[in-house]
Amino acid sequence: MDLLTQLLVAAISSGTPLLFATLGGILIERSGIMQLGAEGLMLMGAVTACLTYIHTGSLGWTLAAVFVVSAALGLLHSFLTVTLRTNQVVSGLAMTLFGSGLSAYLGKSITGTPIPGSVPKIDLNFLNDVPVIGDMFAHLDILTWFSFALVIAAHLFIHRTSFGLHLRAIGDNPATADVMGIPVQIFRYGYIIVGSMLIGLAGADLLLVYSPTWIEGMTAGRGWIAVALIIFARWNPLRALFCAYFFGAMDTIGFKIQLIGSAIPSYFLKMIPYVVTILVLMYLGWRNRNKPSGSPEALGVPYIREQRF
Repeated sequence: MDLLTQLLVAAISSGTPLLFATLGGILIERSGIMQLGAEGLMLMGAVTACLTYIHTGSLGWTLAAVFVVSAALGLLHSFLTVTLRTNQVVSGLAMTLFGSGLSAYLGKSITGTPIPGSVPKIDLNFLNDVPVIGDMFAHLDILTWFSFALVIAAHLFIHRTSFGLHLRAIGDNPATADVMGIPVQIFRYGYIIVGSMLIGLAGADLLLVYSPTWIEGMTAGRGWIAVALIIFARWNPLRALFCAYFFGAMDTIGFKIQLIGSAIPSYFLKMIPYVVTILVLMYLGWRNRNKPSGSPEALGVPYIREQRF
């Protein structure tokens, strides 16, 4: 494969965890709740996947454990933000700190231990002779194919179903949605839990596919990049696909530059995805300074049923 094809293949591998986390964040924020705990949820998903896979050797049990732990953390975030109406920024940051600390504690005994298996791949041998496409799609793992299907399903759900209309309604104007008979609190609980499960799956994918060994803090800020990708994608699942793979390419381009013998220090090359994130945020902020942001109108605002506006 030439260098460009290698970069595209690496972008898919590196971008899939970002895609899962971004889709989960879109579901949560579309319901009107800010999600700043992605980093902690991804770390908990990764350490749970590693512990479960090492002790059971079963991919099914591993994914089930990741979903259960992520759902429990999502339930906690729901209780804090929906029922207790705590500050959503503080709650999200608390989830990040809690997940980072607990994952470091749980992963002490397995640091550096490789997982005993790998995620099965779907071999599409008829694509082997197709240039570029074959290299990119002929031997992808099942989690990557699941992410493709999830993007399409999420887009159709949000924009083509009545439940998606309810989701957008509770994110834009929960009071009106409540008057129309939509159970705002129940829906928000559900979307926060499901979104948290997807973010936890992002951490599991990072460990099972991209880097099959637990290392403390292995997400290395990817949770925060996912938070930025929600804004870049303007809360749209289809745009999230391209944004995730673009930043996946930025995440791997430093390593590719090293391979061709560049004299640039590796510390600067590792900064590329984060510098690009800042630059894109600045550009979007400047370009859209006089335009609507596209975010849910009630994002970050707790809903109090009896409150008068």
